[in-house]
Amino acid sequence: MGMCSHYKRRCKIRAPCCGDIFNCRHCHNEAKNSLETNPLDRHDIPRHEIEKVICSLCGTEQDAQQYCINCGVCMGKYYCAKCKFFDDDITKNQYHCDECGICRTGGKDNFFHCKTCGCCYSKEMKDKHRCVERAMHHNCPICFEVIRSSIQLNSKAKCFQN
Repeated sequence: MGMCSHYKRRCKIRAPCCGDIFNCRHCHNEAKNSLETNPLDRHDIPRHEIEKVICSLCGTEQDAQQYCINCGVCMGKYYCAKCKFFDDDITKNQYHCDECGICRTGGKDNFFHCKTCGCCYSKEMKDKHRCVERAMHHNCPICFEVIRSSIQLNSKAKCFQN
């Protein structure tokens, strides 16, 4: 298993669904849902159920936390205890939205949570977006990815709202 193409971090995760070790949840989902995988074995990781991480420096498996209990390395400058999410690239301005139940990028001060749509939008859209109940909980009509949890949220949201 090589480096993670999704995040910069100093840990791997143990998937609670299958027990396998991956760099991140996206790496897990890509591997477990590839065309080579038996359709009966395909699945996504239940991200909020992640409990164990493995330090990339010393290899110590431990409960998810920001600092390794063995060598003390910071496993991610951004760490969310609710999502068990680690990332060293803090230029993304990550934040956790309690109402969405997931971490977002772009800075909490730049977004608002629409209770009707069930998702965070740019403050620029506050009085301009078309409000549709649970709109962001559907699949993108172009790529079929769930819009709410997409790592490309901003472009998908704009596409979905047009």
